[in-house]
Amino acid sequence: MSVLLLLMFPMIILGMIWVFLALLNYFGNGYYNEYGEVVYALDVASVNYYFITTIPWVVLGVGIWFAIAYFTNVAMIQRATGARSLERRENPRVYNIMENLCMTCGMAMPQIHVVDDPQLNAFASGINDKSYTVTLTTGIINRLNDEELKGVVAHELTHIRNKDTRLLVVSIIFVGIISTVMSLVVRMMYQTMWFGGSVRRSKDERGTGLSILIILFVGVICCAIAYFFTLITRFAISRKREYMADAGGAELCGNPLALADALRKISSDPGLDQVKQEDVAQLFIVHPDQMVSGIMGFMNSLFATHPDTKKRIAILEQF
Repeated sequence: MSVLLLLMFPMIILGMIWVFLALLNYFGNGYYNEYGEVVYALDVASVNYYFITTIPWVVLGVGIWFAIAYFTNVAMIQRATGARSLERRENPRVYNIMENLCMTCGMAMPQIHVVDDPQLNAFASGINDKSYTVTLTTGIINRLNDEELKGVVAHELTHIRNKDTRLLVVSIIFVGIISTVMSLVVRMMYQTMWFGGSVRRSKDERGTGLSILIILFVGVICCAIAYFFTLITRFAISRKREYMADAGGAELCGNPLALADALRKISSDPGLDQVKQEDVAQLFIVHPDQMVSGIMGFMNSLFATHPDTKKRIAILEQF
């Protein structure tokens, strides 16, 4: 199911490109009939031709973008959160908890990073054994007892064991591609509207500017539709896996109530608010209480990747 959901991302991108070309073809082939009415027609063969010739360039561009983002995601996340490596001598307690849990489940020990934040949060990241990392805030280390911290670490280790971090990185990259393209098109449309309508321009130039504006508007609509469907796909991938990580973490640490207590404390004072990046916040054990505002913030809250924390706690308390 996860593989099928991942295949939805490139299908959505290609589908919206075809729709974009079809809309341009439809509205660009208007003609007047014998009654003086404008008639629009869609030349499917022409749309398919331009679509096929466009695919290699789209695949190349997305492939390069994807490769760069995929192999630099750990550094990007570390830079976005301000995380640093945690040495054993700095906090042997965390290392002991991590080592004991890793030995229990028979997995290689990931790296441990820390973010200097007095509030509480944690997340796992990485795409392979060399880059797998569990990141904790100083607040969660200092304010949780051993059993609660053990539950949080077990939750994050379960994400790594289930390959969730790799899967989420892929979904984050595709969502980021579409949102970036949409932002660029919106900016171009704004500049065309603001600087392209000068009264000093000739009639032909204003007509060309209007045509460009229509094309950009169609592009924005297509990007918005693609962004909507990628959010739904990301939502489908992430939410169930958060429940699975809770269940796996409770089983690994052997104390579901401790993990429930940890989630209750974290939800009352979640940290990492300064990150301000929804794609990175998707990795956190509890979503920060202050994120982006505006239309993007509304969309992200509508299709939140995290289940309601109270419901997660209630399920853990039923173990």
